[in-house]
Amino acid sequence: MAEPLPLDVAATLNALLTDSDPVSSALRAQIPHTQVADACGCGCVTVDLVVDDAAVPPAPAHGNPAADAWYTEPEDAGVMVFTKDGYLSLLEIYSTSTEPITAWPESSFIQR
Repeated sequence: MAEPLPLDVAATLNALLTDSDPVSSALRAQIPHTQVADACGCGCVTVDLVVDDAAVPPAPAHGNPAADAWYTEPEDAGVMVFTKDGYLSLLEIYSTSTEPITAWPESSFIQR
């Protein structure tokens, strides 16, 4: 069952989708209509997303990931947002460390 989008996930999505292009703008508009569908099984904070597609249109055609960036803190982490059929579908955090990242870093640490 889908759950409300946590504030740190919403902040991360907003920080990743700052460009003024039509894709970023459309994906940003989806954030208020997005929920968490599932969490990653490895213990990291990666989440599957589901958007109420009746409430907002899909983004124009684009590649995946729709956006990606590194963190300045922790330095060994990055984040990517993926879509399916023009809708937010996955927010993935990854690390070059062997330990999973168990909390979303501050969105102000995102370096694009």
